[in-house]
Amino acid sequence: MRPARGRTSAVVAVVVAALIWSTSYAVTKVTLAQIPPLTIGALRFCAAALILAVVVHARRDRRPPTVRQRLVIGAAGLLGIAAYFAAENFGVDLATASDATLIVASYPIITLALEVILRRATLSMIRLTGMLIAVAGVWLVVRGGADRDLGNRLWGDALLILGGLIWTGYNLVAQRDTSGASPMVVTYYQTLAGALGFLAMSLFETDRWAWPSPTDLGRVLFLAGPCSVAAFGLYNYGLRRLPSSVAVNLLNIVPVAGLVWAALLTGESVGAQQIIGGAIVIAGVVAGLYQRNDHQYADISNTEKDHV
Repeated sequence: MRPARGRTSAVVAVVVAALIWSTSYAVTKVTLAQIPPLTIGALRFCAAALILAVVVHARRDRRPPTVRQRLVIGAAGLLGIAAYFAAENFGVDLATASDATLIVASYPIITLALEVILRRATLSMIRLTGMLIAVAGVWLVVRGGADRDLGNRLWGDALLILGGLIWTGYNLVAQRDTSGASPMVVTYYQTLAGALGFLAMSLFETDRWAWPSPTDLGRVLFLAGPCSVAAFGLYNYGLRRLPSSVAVNLLNIVPVAGLVWAALLTGESVGAQQIIGGAIVIAGVVAGLYQRNDHQYADISNTEKDHV
């Protein structure tokens, strides 16, 4: 019974993280009107690192990672925080929040493709078909807004797709963590590494720095607290008990909820072609991640054993 309960709690944790993350695209898009992309990342994750530092030192975790383990965790943080969110912020700035929420639906296929290349997953004809369907869906999403500021939007969509490759690398590196530290401690060291990376990159935007308004500061704190501390902690908890392709597949809730937030917070209109493209992406993801149940459960059980 324990493995079943462990899988259930892991799934719930990742789903809640996805619901929180679905708000970040629209909030980031609104904030980008006043604060440049790399500076948003620096403010967001420096604030998140401070919050996590207080929480971690108050808890006094009994199993702190060794220096070598911290390097692995830090590498994951540079990928999943500094590199990924830099690509996301620039992508959202050039494209739209609705594009971001739909393109992120292709991330499970990107993760699966890399796992197949690294021989960590098998590829059937159904999975291959799913990949092709998902790619077609992403193309429809991109084409759906091609008539509006074509050059910038296509570059933004390309950066968002690049973010999927970076996020896949983050998942694979994060799963190499053998420290046994709590998800909160792991999230702290990842966030600290990401914050340092963003601080270095934000120096290229010093000519655009200005003191943020109270409203923008509140948005940054929202991105730092719920979207960074809480969501990454929940996702890291789930990632320890699920294969990376399964964990990323659960993020399909992001496009559905994210489109609602994009319409409510940014006033973006979502075209029929984008909606159809998003639905095709999700259908391709479902087909692409198909596998026999016994193999799936075996993979999950093996992952659980590795982290016990």
